[in-house]
Amino acid sequence: MNDPTRIRSMQRIAIIGGGVIGAFCAWYLRQAGHEVTIIERNTFGSGCSHGNCGYVSPSHVLPLAQPGAVRDALGSMLRPNSPLCVRLRWSPALWRWLFKFSMRCNRRDMLQSGIGRQQLLQSSLSLYKQFVTEQGIECDWSEKGLLFVFASQRRFDEYAKTDLLLTKEFRMTAIPLDGDQLIAKEPALKSGLGGAWYYPDDCHLRSDKLMSSLKKLLEKSNTQIVENFEISQFDCETDGCRAVANSRGQRIEADAFVVATGALTPFLNRHLGCKLPIQPGKGYSLTMPQPNRMPHFPMILEEHRVAITPLQEKYRIGSTMEFAGYDATVNRKRLGLLLHAAEQYLHDPHCQPIEEEWFGWRPMTWDGNPIIDRSPKMNNVWIAAGHNMVGISMATGTGRLV
Repeated sequence: MNDPTRIRSMQRIAIIGGGVIGAFCAWYLRQAGHEVTIIERNTFGSGCSHGNCGYVSPSHVLPLAQPGAVRDALGSMLRPNSPLCVRLRWSPALWRWLFKFSMRCNRRDMLQSGIGRQQLLQSSLSLYKQFVTEQGIECDWSEKGLLFVFASQRRFDEYAKTDLLLTKEFRMTAIPLDGDQLIAKEPALKSGLGGAWYYPDDCHLRSDKLMSSLKKLLEKSNTQIVENFEISQFDCETDGCRAVANSRGQRIEADAFVVATGALTPFLNRHLGCKLPIQPGKGYSLTMPQPNRMPHFPMILEEHRVAITPLQEKYRIGSTMEFAGYDATVNRKRLGLLLHAAEQYLHDPHCQPIEEEWFGWRPMTWDGNPIIDRSPKMNNVWIAAGHNMVGISMATGTGRLV
């Protein structure tokens, strides 16, 4: 509370980025009495916050960088239907990221990352419950928990080691369900599966409805939202940034700035005075009507790394990871993998018509932790980016922390 850098009076604050992280930064800053403007290069909520699977998951404590992750990744890349795809190309930033990632694939670094992730995940879950209740947010909020489903008995049994680690190190315990218990709990799944581990505290929501509700709430609170404003310049003085401008010469002035631009943040490295270790990990989703045998629980099909999200009016299948740079094309093979994976586990795996085919760039850091810190170049510019695959899960905690 005695930090001299803390904002003590009402200031004009500009949030650069209109995704879920920027939106919650704006919300909590507005609640603190500040004048807030959100600046978005496209339209509010149109990026990675739009079509993801909407998990608010304290269970996602461990980062991707784990012991054996490099071996598993190399093995999976040799399979044509692998959930992981790395498009090999000349990219010093990508190779540097992969090297740093590989150096983190040990128990000590994994647990270190997990400590920070858990604190942010747990605080975010508490804040979500408070926010949704108090503000009456319409986002298909559900507190049903999350199933980690395994096709094989061997992989189900192996997860017991992970469960033991999570219980010992993080007090995060799952409930094991063998094949028969799993079918009794979730009849939409086929018989013959290895089993599942159930995390009862996890929640989920519909991300696009969350963003629509947030926009209405922010506008009602007199937060200004400026769309189609792509920043090309930071106007700086000796003591910090005074304004941002686009290529058309339009300027937005503020007393402080928060950069919440997700996977696109490295494009601002020169302005921010640092090289942020963020790589875009492309994920996909398909949204469709509810199938006849609708799953009751959201679930991750672990061997295929595909997520299933039952919503109040829709049904979403998503995930996979494609490191292909900022390629904005839709890889139809990746969409096909989503459908194929669902068919292995569910009686009614999908439904026609498919209403939306979507992809988004996840902001992946090599240690699995977001970057929430001040710009080394400008003392009134803060960065809140790099939330990996848990941006929705960490959004409220990040906004409150900022």
